[in-house]
Amino acid sequence: MSNLTLKKMINSYGMVLILILLFLSLSASIDGFFSARTVWSIIEQVSMFGIIAIGVTFIIITTGIDLSSGSVVALTAVVSASIVTGGDSVSAALVAFGASIVIGAALGAVNGGLTAIGSIPPFIATLGMMIIARGAAQLYSDGRPIDASSEAFTWIADVNFFGLPGLVLLYIIIVIGSHILLSRSTFGRHVYAVGGNLNAAKICGINTTKTLIWVYVLGGALSGLAGALLASRTYAGNPSYGLSWELDAIAAAVIGGVSLSGGLGTIPMCVIGALIIGTTNKGLNMLGVDPYWQQIIKGSIIIVAVLLDTLKRRKKS
Repeated sequence: MSNLTLKKMINSYGMVLILILLFLSLSASIDGFFSARTVWSIIEQVSMFGIIAIGVTFIIITTGIDLSSGSVVALTAVVSASIVTGGDSVSAALVAFGASIVIGAALGAVNGGLTAIGSIPPFIATLGMMIIARGAAQLYSDGRPIDASSEAFTWIADVNFFGLPGLVLLYIIIVIGSHILLSRSTFGRHVYAVGGNLNAAKICGINTTKTLIWVYVLGGALSGLAGALLASRTYAGNPSYGLSWELDAIAAAVIGGVSLSGGLGTIPMCVIGALIIGTTNKGLNMLGVDPYWQQIIKGSIIIVAVLLDTLKRRKKS
């Protein structure tokens, strides 16, 4: 095997190797970590912010960013919980999920419009939306949790299909659908083109404004779905939900090789990045590491991932 081939393999699958080594090292340090139960627990936890990370991946590929996803989770969680409060009908549960997705998509459309039409930097546009959505969640719920213990609503979080948790199965379906959309559709090619070179994409006849808006709509819709799923899983909607989830989602995307300079990234590697974050969280919790130290460690991981991405781009240029 040539050095060039080995280098390409490391660049493409290096994070997979890191995930395996991380899991094995934690298994050697923690009794009972190496088990199917631990693996399913990690994947189930990852399924929450992992859904957001998929939307963030689309956005970052276009050289954008979304800081509002965690706040959208909080807002849609309390809205969905309020819809099913006091009832246990399937129709109410479906309305709750539908409303969450629509609200998330609408907020995403605002983000996309501000960015694509208003020419506001995505960092500023989504930072403003992050504050607005969090405030709206607090206002809507009066700052208190809202009960969501409707069996029809919590069914997706409680059900198992052949031993596979419902949330995990849904996450897998979203991963597969998103991968097909990004890698095998015209929309996906437009997303890569916009991120690779916006002016060149315009010259090629791509409606870049429409593409950017739809990317943020997709990100918002997935955040809204995550909010409803979180309320379903915890039997309540809480305005404090989703704190720092946007950072976990961005970290998962960047660790998975999505370039902040745009034009590069895949859904499968985003999943690997999310699993690295989830495995790290699980391991640190089982080791009894102080939550404040956990934040420092996760922040360091993000910085290292961005630094590696920057160094990789410098070498190519």
